[in-house]
Order: sequence, then C-alpha cells, then structure tokens
Amino acid sequence: MAQHALARERLFALRETIARLEGRPAPALAAAEREALAEGRKTHQERTLPPLSFGVEFLDGALEGGLPLDAITEFRSALSRDAGAASGLAMAVAARLQKQEADAGRLLPLLWIGDAVGTLEAGRPYAPGLRDFGLSPERFLHAAPRKLDEALWLAEAAVESAAFSAVIFEVRGNPAHFGLTESRRLSLRAHAARRPLFLVRQAGAEEASSAAFRLHVEPAPSALRPLPDGSKLSGSIGNPIFRLTLEKSRNPAPLSFLLEWNPHEREFFPVAEPNLVRPPGEQSAHSGAQLPASANGPHRPQAMGALLAFERAS
Repeated sequence: MAQHALARERLFALRETIARLEGRPAPALAAAEREALAEGRKTHQERTLPPLSFGVEFLDGALEGGLPLDAITEFRSALSRDAGAASGLAMAVAARLQKQEADAGRLLPLLWIGDAVGTLEAGRPYAPGLRDFGLSPERFLHAAPRKLDEALWLAEAAVESAAFSAVIFEVRGNPAHFGLTESRRLSLRAHAARRPLFLVRQAGAEEASSAAFRLHVEPAPSALRPLPDGSKLSGSIGNPIFRLTLEKSRNPAPLSFLLEWNPHEREFFPVAEPNLVRPPGEQSAHSGAQLPASANGPHRPQAMGALLAFERAS
C-alpha cells in the first residue's frame, strides 16, 4: 500500500511539473484531461451505428440489438433450390434498411453484385418483383461481373465508397479465391466506411469468415392469405416465410425459428409452427409444386397443386 501511495504522489508531482512548464495550474490540467476523455467517449458513441432491428424481440436480443451496419452479415443456403430463400431474406433486410434511411431523409441506392454461375441457377433480380417485395427499383443497381476477382474488386470499391446504403454480394458455393483473407478485407472496409455488406452464399457450406453473423436460410410454407373478416382465402398464398438458423453469433447454441416478411409494411413477424398446418387436402401452389424424382423418391407420382388464376384443362 505504501508503494502505491508513493507512486501516486510521484505521478501527481510529475503532472504539476508539466502543468507549470506549460503555464497552466494543476487543476486546469486535470480539467483538460477530463474534457479530452469525455470528448473521446462522445466520438466513440457517434461512430457506433445503431443496428438494424428486425422488430422481433427474441431475434434482436440474440443479435445484440440487430444486424450491424458496419460489418458483414452472411445469409447462407445449403442447397441450390434454397437460393431464392437466401436472396429473399437479404432483399427483405435491404428493404427494411431502405425504409429506415428514407424516414431519416437519406435516399442512397442499393447495389446487388451477382454471381455469374449463381445467376444461371437462381436468376437475376426482376424490377416489378422487387417493388412487390418492398424494395424501390429506382434505387436498386445490379452488377454482373464475369469473374470472382472482378466481383471482389467491385465489392471492395463499392463498400469503401460509402455511396450505397448496402452492398449485397452474391457468391455460389465455397470458392477457393474467396476465403478468410478476402472476407477480412471486406470487413475492414465495411467498418471504415460504416456501411453494411450482405453476403448471399448459394449452395455453400459453413466456413470461417469475418462475418459478424451468419444465418442459414430455408424456405417454409406460406400461410393462407387473411381476409378483412379474419378468415383465410382458400388456395391462396400469403406472405413469404423463412426458416432461419442463427449459426454464427455469441449464442452458445444455434437458434432456429420461422420468420414472416410483410412486404407492404416492410416488417418481420415471428411464426409459430402450428400456424402453418393446413386443412387436409388443402394446398398452396408452393406445397403442390412438382419436385424432382431425386427429392421425393424415384418415379413417385405427385399430387397437383391448387390453380390460382387458370381453369383446369379437361
């Protein structure tokens, strides 16, 4: 204890000497230090962006408030047929971000960087569909690089420019030239520019990356469309529903749940499993779709789904 007291006295004496050399009294020096410390805290708080909330309490809690807007978030589909679900969730998050920025008076565009092979498998964004999904097509830019190296360069430049509200980077599988090193570079640029990058990985496995969070995305059956009187429209298709698993986060175990996207309100809603059960014999166009023989067994006959807009041919 005596040594600590002696060291403290020497420190105080050194501060007084410095203050006299600078022509300032010791109390003024202490006040200046406190002011500098408070200014540093204020600057740090200003640089900490509020996260993008899903508006779902348990999910935002698991994400420590929401998705960070100065980092990478990965949306992964394990199968090619689920690529539309991963893309859809990324677009839903981008639409929610567009709404948040529009409410704040910022109208920055959104950039989608497509993958050449992924486009052949899952298609490319379609303007009327974007509007129906809650996005603004006039603020949506699509780039189609021919090679992964070109796509990486474009993603780094786009994030670093801070000219876009978000950059969506589409990658198919686990290419050798896009690993932890490239992910780290993108993460550093996103943090410096304070702009988010949403990585959509089609038909890819889990791998180490600099993403702050990673969500495994699968499609789930939509509920029937509700009518104003509270009933359900038979044979209709309601809002899209995603089956999500939070794979990378600070949670000790993965978190799995169902989430519904309302494109008109641009809001997410949690969905309970029992709500997806349909009456016997009643199917939507999604649940009655024909699947490859490999998915349902060899040469297994498939039931026809409900037709929504056309009469059955006799």
